[in-house]
Amino acid sequence: MNTLDNPVWTSETALVWIARIAGAVAGSAVSLGYMLPQGRREAAMRFAVGLICGMVFGSAAGIKIAEKFELMDSLGRAELMLMGSAVASLAAWSALGVFSRFVERLKLNLPTGGADKHEQ
Repeated sequence: MNTLDNPVWTSETALVWIARIAGAVAGSAVSLGYMLPQGRREAAMRFAVGLICGMVFGSAAGIKIAEKFELMDSLGRAELMLMGSAVASLAAWSALGVFSRFVERLKLNLPTGGADKHEQ
């Protein structure tokens, strides 16, 4: 018995959810190519944030992009979700990476306690 013959797996709703998940994962994976994480913890955190943001904001991002480029009549719902989830995931992952690098630079420039050397 093949479970793919089940109407639930072939419905448009299932395809939209699969596209949303695939887009979120793809957006996070593409982000690895241009900003590598510094460790496993950062990679896991950025991947999780990218996945969650892609799932949550994917539909709104897809609709906004399609409206901006006048693609609403050309794309189906699954394509909108795939595109929107990938973009939302990519943006969140990238923003988190830039923010984490910015915080690291701030930590390196802070005095290590006691009086500041410039006050002497």
